[in-house]
Amino acid sequence: MTSTVPFTWQEPNEQYLAIAIARVRTALQQYIASAQGQPAPEAPPPIQQHPLTPPAALQTLCTAFGLTSFERDLLVLSAGVELSGSLAQLCATAQGSLQLAYLTFSLALAALPDAHWSALAPTSPLRHWRLIEVGNGESLTQSRLRIDERVLHYLNGISYLDDRLRGLVEPTKNTAPLPPSHQQLVERLVNRLTKNPSISQLIQLCGGEPEAKEAIAITASANLGLNLHTLRATDLPTTAAERDALARLWEREAVLSRSALLIDCEVGENRDKLLPFLETVQSLVMVATRDPLHLRRSSLRLDINRPTSAEQRQLWQNALGEIADQDLDPLIAQFHLSAASIQAICSEDSLSAKDLWDACRIHARTRLDDMAQRIQPVATWDDLILPEPQCRTLREIVAQVQQRITVYETWGVAAASANGLGVSALFAGASGTGKTLAAEVLAQELRLDLYRIDLSQVVSKYIGETEKNLRRVFDAAEAGGAILLFDEADALFGKRSEVKDSHDRYANIEVSYLLQRMEAYRGLAILTTNLKGAIDSAFLRRIRFVVQFPFPDVAQRLDIWRRMFPPKLPTKGLDLNRLAQLNIPGGNIRTIALNAAFLAADAKEPVQMKHLLRAAQSEYLKLEKTLTDAEVSGWI
Repeated sequence: MTSTVPFTWQEPNEQYLAIAIARVRTALQQYIASAQGQPAPEAPPPIQQHPLTPPAALQTLCTAFGLTSFERDLLVLSAGVELSGSLAQLCATAQGSLQLAYLTFSLALAALPDAHWSALAPTSPLRHWRLIEVGNGESLTQSRLRIDERVLHYLNGISYLDDRLRGLVEPTKNTAPLPPSHQQLVERLVNRLTKNPSISQLIQLCGGEPEAKEAIAITASANLGLNLHTLRATDLPTTAAERDALARLWEREAVLSRSALLIDCEVGENRDKLLPFLETVQSLVMVATRDPLHLRRSSLRLDINRPTSAEQRQLWQNALGEIADQDLDPLIAQFHLSAASIQAICSEDSLSAKDLWDACRIHARTRLDDMAQRIQPVATWDDLILPEPQCRTLREIVAQVQQRITVYETWGVAAASANGLGVSALFAGASGTGKTLAAEVLAQELRLDLYRIDLSQVVSKYIGETEKNLRRVFDAAEAGGAILLFDEADALFGKRSEVKDSHDRYANIEVSYLLQRMEAYRGLAILTTNLKGAIDSAFLRRIRFVVQFPFPDVAQRLDIWRRMFPPKLPTKGLDLNRLAQLNIPGGNIRTIALNAAFLAADAKEPVQMKHLLRAAQSEYLKLEKTLTDAEVSGWI
């Protein structure tokens, strides 16, 4: 992206550069005249500071990088050679060869005033910040000196992101207005940096609100008169030499384009690359990180919390404008979106309450889709075949999710204690008894996304990795309060209250972390297990609802079989009472009915008992169970 500058500044800036080039041209002409024994032209006056606002690019660059007058003239002469063919010819004349129509250090030492050898030392500003490039040659003094292209354009008033940074560093976009609590953090940050510029320019933006952290960084940079660019920590070079080169290139760019850097550490483990990079860069850097980084250099840490419910309401009202009279409590209770997302959702001309809800679901699901399996709920209460006590408990779960704002905030219950405000449940029962189906019913009733997380895949043998995996899931889910279905809880839970070794101790830590996040989660978190008895009672006490899914009896199995054959599905001679004698749960019944339908469709026949027999035989084979003749007697 190319930055534009006011025309009132551009023309005087070009004049200032032209005067500087004319000065070194005169110095070169004096050197040639002296060498040829001819009268020398009048000595050029020293370059005066120009009252430009902002200062001329050459002035800014010299001040920022601490150039001496000789280093400045060397840089100006290298720019003049690129901008003026006649100046290149003067270099050839001065060096006595038409083949040497370029600047060398030998020529600069001889022709420019106040020359010093250290101007091209590896640690000098010209070399360290890559303002000048030294070409290949037999010696330093005879090698070609060229101004870096990015620096040349900068001196001419043209600002753009260095091509070598493209693909790594990206400019940020404008952000929506911040809620008051976040605006206060911006003011605190800006005041700290403006009142004491010598303090550390490293800022840590901590917490689980990625979009809020970016919005705060954008607003703070704008208030400081800086352009903000982002860099993903995962994109940092692996080798120390490449990281050092990137740090120098960025430091130079920060000066040339008046920029700050936001490093995104939200994804991946990048400490080995990130920490050395942060030790090197001295310009303003903000780090967006979930947890604070432990650094050797000082930094300012800002903890970014989500906007309060009142702030969320104000964001919605501001974005909705004239149509803000609808009930916002359900949206505020369920979704936690950034100001930018709220503005994007409300940009449509006409939005019903259902439109707003559905748009919020879509905006909230982006981060979680990469971490868990989203299940499209289709089941309803009519599909559940459960005893009345279990159904009553499931409806209580729905009521608690829907009435959180009323109980916690309107009635002030949350003020008494902030612990255990999340809605958590354990669904226990044998495989196929309806645990996932019940979760679908809840998702359908609450109009929320349902995500399945296999805990056996989340648990890691490496200490601390399980908590990191769980944290990523919960952090991503917080925006939309989706229903989280943690399957295979047996992989993590167990009777481990008696700690026998370090493995048990860390397993308890992992379980405690999961329960802690479930208790604080704004949505509904469900655990499923086949063996409730394997879960320690100390852990069970921290779960708000426990629903036992019993194995269906004959009457319940008959009811399930009746629902397996919709009106459009052709059947012939089905004996549902015989089918109900199969001692299997609803999940297996559904599989048998579905497979039988495919067998019938392939044979171009209605579904008959013979198709169900073949499907049942296949299902029992899969379950490694024996289907006895007594169980299927009279089927065909």
